Amino acid sequence: MTQNFHPYTEMTFQEFVLFFKTHSKQLEENTNIYLIAEANISETHRIETEVLMRSFFQMFTYSDLDHMDNHYSSYLDTWVQSQLTILNMASLQWLQIILEKSLLTLLIQLKHQRMLDPLMFLLSVFSYLMHSFHKWADTESGNHETEENNELKKLRLLDQLNQLLVSSSGASDLAFILKKCEKYFNYKRCVFYAYVPWSNQFYGVIGEELPKIQSMKGQLTEQNLIFNSKRPIYLKNPKPYLRDEHIQLFQLSSIIFIPIAHEHQLYGWVTFDQMGDSFDCTKSELDLLEQVGKRIGLFLSRKEKENTAKTMAIALTEREATVLELLAEGYDNKKIASLLFLSEYTVRDYVSSLMTKLRAKNRTQVVAYAFRWGLLS
Repeated sequence: MTQNFHPYTEMTFQEFVLFFKTHSKQLEENTNIYLIAEANISETHRIETEVLMRSFFQMFTYSDLDHMDNHYSSYLDTWVQSQLTILNMASLQWLQIILEKSLLTLLIQLKHQRMLDPLMFLLSVFSYLMHSFHKWADTESGNHETEENNELKKLRLLDQLNQLLVSSSGASDLAFILKKCEKYFNYKRCVFYAYVPWSNQFYGVIGEELPKIQSMKGQLTEQNLIFNSKRPIYLKNPKPYLRDEHIQLFQLSSIIFIPIAHEHQLYGWVTFDQMGDSFDCTKSELDLLEQVGKRIGLFLSRKEKENTAKTMAIALTEREATVLELLAEGYDNKKIASLLFLSEYTVRDYVSSLMTKLRAKNRTQVVAYAFRWGLLS
């Protein structure tokens, strides 16, 4: 009996990505089935693997084939760096097992003529991912004395931050807090992007060169790996994940994104970078910055509760409340004037009144503070 053998032909990265894009829906269905059916995986590793799987699919399905070379190392390094806070050897191995099963099942379903090609390429991908993970994560056991010193340094930094937050009066101090964070954690620039839940948008609020910061805004989409992540993300090279205009505007090289949240309420994100200089970041450093994000989130949530008590003292006229609603919808003074049959000068006066009552410096802060204090739902 003669057995048919299909010789192995090495795929290019572009060919693999195109195959992945073409069959992503079926692959995703297969991975969901195997992830649920796997009896030997713990619930913790199941959740971790599911998160990693989602970002892994995003990396391939939203890659731009026109601007892709066949040296996949930079793409995989960037992905590993972006997932450092959740990656561990167990979750990476489960990711490989589930993907290999799913890919093999797909190839059988398709009756693919060259089954070895994508399977062998996937093996080479995971071989590199293992190498990259060991390179970027703190997996080596180092000198115990050094580890203890590093731990003490982290605790001192967090204690400094705690004292700063306790002494701060409210959200209006956030710019000062972030400036101090630059000093504490040795970064040249720290920027805060606020999240608006009712419109599912983000916009720049605090940072150096404020006009540039405030020009950064957009809608959250499923493709946005950065703003959809609930964990810190470090990008050695942000090019695959950030728009070119963002990179050029801020002369970005490496960058870190830290979500600011508390009890499932997302307030926004803080970014750290070195103003164009490339830098490395270990898993340990990301873990430290994750604690920074949690503490700032707790600070904002407490100040929000305190400020809610003040809401009753903020009396808005009916017309001011209407203007506030329209500001939240993103309308400019001219459009608000036409909708309310008022002059632009009158609308400008209402906006000034709102800024005074809410102690806001600009229109963006008016909306942010109004939402935070319960004047907008």
